[in-house]
Amino acid sequence: MSAAVKKRIPERRCVGCGESYPKKTLLRIVRSPEGEVFFDPTGKKSGRGAYICKNVQCLRKARKAKRLERNLDCEIPDEVYDGLESEIDSLELE
Repeated sequence: MSAAVKKRIPERRCVGCGESYPKKTLLRIVRSPEGEVFFDPTGKKSGRGAYICKNVQCLRKARKAKRLERNLDCEIPDEVYDGLESEIDSLELE
């Protein structure tokens, strides 16, 4: 009687390219309740989140159009962007 139940895979939209991907394939950027912006490798930290592809080009596109700032509703310093870019670079090398 039990039919095969297809489990729904949550999707999120990349703020850089605007494409939807499975949540697990994207990187989560978080603005904590204290206002700190950082990369969340676990995807479970509390705070406002935005998702981005594991692609430096998407991060650069989001930075140029200030999409991360709009999504997280705060100013993001250049050091944070530089840190995110190096984080993505290290992931691409793996």
